[in-house]
Amino acid sequence: MKHLKSSLRDLRQLFDRGVTARYLAEPFISFDGPRLATDVKPILDERDFDVVGVRRDGVITGFVAREDLLAGTLDEHVRTFDAADVLDEATSLVAVVQRLVESPRVWLRILGETSGIITKGDLQKAPVRMWLFGITSLLEMQLLRLIRAWYPDESWKTLMSAGRVQKAEEMLQDRRRRNEATDLADCLQFADKRMIVAKTESLRSALGFGSQREAEEELQRLQQLRDELAHAQDIVSGRWPELGRLAQVAEQILERCEAAG
Repeated sequence: MKHLKSSLRDLRQLFDRGVTARYLAEPFISFDGPRLATDVKPILDERDFDVVGVRRDGVITGFVAREDLLAGTLDEHVRTFDAADVLDEATSLVAVVQRLVESPRVWLRILGETSGIITKGDLQKAPVRMWLFGITSLLEMQLLRLIRAWYPDESWKTLMSAGRVQKAEEMLQDRRRRNEATDLADCLQFADKRMIVAKTESLRSALGFGSQREAEEELQRLQQLRDELAHAQDIVSGRWPELGRLAQVAEQILERCEAAG
């Protein structure tokens, strides 16, 4: 197997430098503070917005939640931005995801002004999906590398059922018919790699898993996420805030993979 030239560090550099929070942010509408709340609420209802910015002297200085827009002026209901929720437009995707675990939304400072908003719904966008798919794909590559190191000469077959080995062999024959240079290990599916790692105590330990069950369950969650990303399925509904934790877990396992073997 050729030496893996992709690493978690490479992936982080790619996204931290080229794909940042500004690619997720949406502008949010704003009005002057003296504006009547009853004038603004229908606008938010129509657009299904939860918050609106409040301007003073032309600058957005706070926000109002839709549920507060029942009477009075915007100034009477304004909330200040929590400093922890205000991020720079160059903030990394991982930092955005981590903050959204703690807060329903983050605000983005663009050209010195707080004028962008990111909610968990924005995590469905292509930049986050590409980042997560990169992490899970790189993890699968690293698992294969370790399996080759731990089990030379296809000795990993003793841990698999005859049916799973047969599927891999059928895939190998199909690839060879297409004149694709490969070997049997390269035909293992994510589920096969997950099972081999879970059944190998020394490998589990190297990757930080305390038991076979923990390894199976954690890697299965990451496999499911990878599959949903590959098929353009919803990755947020029913999986929040688990998605934020999974991203962190995937990076931790990747770091251990790169340090092992």
